[in-house]
Amino acid sequence: MEKTSILRSLSALAHEMRLDIFRHLVKAGPHGAAAGDIAVALGVRANTLSNNLTILSAAGLVRSVREGRSIRYFAEMEGMRVLLSYLMEDCCGGQAERCAPVLEELICGC
Repeated sequence: MEKTSILRSLSALAHEMRLDIFRHLVKAGPHGAAAGDIAVALGVRANTLSNNLTILSAAGLVRSVREGRSIRYFAEMEGMRVLLSYLMEDCCGGQAERCAPVLEELICGC
């Protein structure tokens, strides 16, 4: 992954509300959460939530599916795996294969 994408992901997560949104979606698991439910759970206005979800989506950390008139959001765990892999690629003295089990354990494949 190129450094620009990594920086976009890190920048997206370096904001209190976006970090809370991402963590909420991780907790929601494979069923995700409707935008309205996220807004209520986190106590944020719909337009503020929408802007932050757009930033997370552009960073590859959130994906969405339209369900009639609402949109359901999901944590994009593959995007997080890529981010963590980049951050840990030179771990263990350059023996990244030694860290692979750690990454596999961290990412549940939701």
